[in-house]
Amino acid sequence: MKISEIKEHLVQLDQIAFKLPNGDLVPRHFHVTEIGKINKRFIDCGGTLREEEIANFQLWEASDYDHRLHPEKLISIIELSEKLLELGNLNIEVEYQGETIGKYDLGFDGKEFLLLNKQTDCLAKDKCGVQEKPKMKMSELQSSSCESGSGCC
Repeated sequence: MKISEIKEHLVQLDQIAFKLPNGDLVPRHFHVTEIGKINKRFIDCGGTLREEEIANFQLWEASDYDHRLHPEKLISIIELSEKLLELGNLNIEVEYQGETIGKYDLGFDGKEFLLLNKQTDCLAKDKCGVQEKPKMKMSELQSSSCESGSGCC
């Protein structure tokens, strides 16, 4: 999700909810403790220099059970961050403390923001020799010479 998209969704909401991949909700008394701009410069395993830039939102919960972050307040925090950090319309990554700090992509189901599991990937499969095995359905593995009732299976 991009910065512009979260703002579009927030203006339609009365309250903010974030749902974890396991279906649990982040407690409603969470705080957005940081909005940042992360610049990552790295080399992939094939030796290609790459750069990535994302907006990072950090969610945190404390024992302040009466606290509720309202959509209009989060919009104002985002807009200040856009101005001071020159965020543009970056993709958003969300950090949230579970067993360790988890990093999530962000989705929206029309009611709640969804914290989506991120996946690693090889960015240089062609250079480092990684060959992914084709995915096949079991039904595609049937041999025409093995008829039902023939005893070969």
